[in-house]
Amino acid sequence: MATILIVDDDAALRDGLAETITDLGHDALTAASGREAIGMVSGAIDAILLDLRMPGIDGIETLRRLRADGDAPPVIVLTAYASPENTIQAMRLGAFDHLVKPIGRDALRELIARLPPRRHPQQDHHSPDESGLIGTSEAMRRVQKTIGLAADADATVLIRGETGTGKELVARALHVHSLRNTSPFVAVNCAAIPQDLLESELFGHVKGSFTGATSDRSGAFRDAGSGTLFLDEIGDMPLAMQAKILRALQERVITPVGGKPVKVAARVVAATHRDLARLVASGAFREDLYYRLNVIPIELPSLRERSQDILPLASHFLALASEGRPRPRLSEAAADKLVRAPWPGNVRELRNVIERACVLTRGSLIDADDIDITATGPDNTAEPSTDLPTAVARLEERMIRRALDACAGNRSEAARRLNINRQLLYTKMQRYGLGEDPASGNLTRAVGKDDA
Repeated sequence: MATILIVDDDAALRDGLAETITDLGHDALTAASGREAIGMVSGAIDAILLDLRMPGIDGIETLRRLRADGDAPPVIVLTAYASPENTIQAMRLGAFDHLVKPIGRDALRELIARLPPRRHPQQDHHSPDESGLIGTSEAMRRVQKTIGLAADADATVLIRGETGTGKELVARALHVHSLRNTSPFVAVNCAAIPQDLLESELFGHVKGSFTGATSDRSGAFRDAGSGTLFLDEIGDMPLAMQAKILRALQERVITPVGGKPVKVAARVVAATHRDLARLVASGAFREDLYYRLNVIPIELPSLRERSQDILPLASHFLALASEGRPRPRLSEAAADKLVRAPWPGNVRELRNVIERACVLTRGSLIDADDIDITATGPDNTAEPSTDLPTAVARLEERMIRRALDACAGNRSEAARRLNINRQLLYTKMQRYGLGEDPASGNLTRAVGKDDA
């Protein structure tokens, strides 16, 4: 049973709505003005039916004042004169719905059924966890275990995965769970900075070293101090810069533009969505830098490969998107639609879909029709755009991983399943970094398994 407050200066309409609501088995309260309604609002009221045109404080101003309270019940704006302007304004200000008078008995019943459960003021309003690494799939458990093993090491980490899989989240988790967590975490997107500025961004410069250098700049390596420097999209770094990064990693020394060599202490974590082994083979990436970066590899699975994590992730994003108001829930049809979607944009795409559904759905239930996956891109079935050799290499690596997983690491059996000889499998495992796991001393995907 709900308690509905009806706010309307028309006594006949107000009393008629109250009678209908009572007949439907609910309690009705009435107010003749916006000012009176504001004084009546309490935690016992489940919803407010608010007339738009009233003397004194009109419906829009009443709505604005109610929503400013932060714990107001859902407000349904009523008007006999609907227009695009007042509809948009009402929804922007947080109205649960915007309806046109007159409202029939069936429409009222359906409206009350859609009302979200009222949250009581004494409930805990803690913010949802935004740490991010949600998932209990075997693929994500491997990632989480590797983070735990590698967090306190000084070795360089290379995170690989498709766009939107959460590579920066992994880098931040490595930092947060490490002994370096009291020092800065500095992230640099190597693909987003023009080539002529990247050296200054990373290594800094001294005043007057080039046109526009009006003051000294420390650069990301020194800004990170003894913390963590995250080099995102390192596969897009130009070759000339790669040589300087290699020296910084080998000697722990950088040279600011126009300055003298400086010792640095930051741990480097790099990430890329590109196939670095393929880039090395084509000469687009330095082989020595690749091996210097790939000391501890972390492979992030695509969302397609961890479908059991989709609903926990969706629940997490629902909590984030609905903070400050009752959290809607997913219908079975909506959940099924999420699980079946191909997610070429991975976790980032899923978060966008959930946020959009939360914004555009005022009810307590998100149904399949509210899940608009088509808006995330023109072709949800396509792989992320890349060149053909990279796409082929990515598919080849994925198939090898799956075969090794299916055979519990038995490489001879994996080679038979892939219809290739065992030596070729070893060569490809080495190319894709599927050999020894430096963190554990075991063969990745082949722990404790004999080749016979």
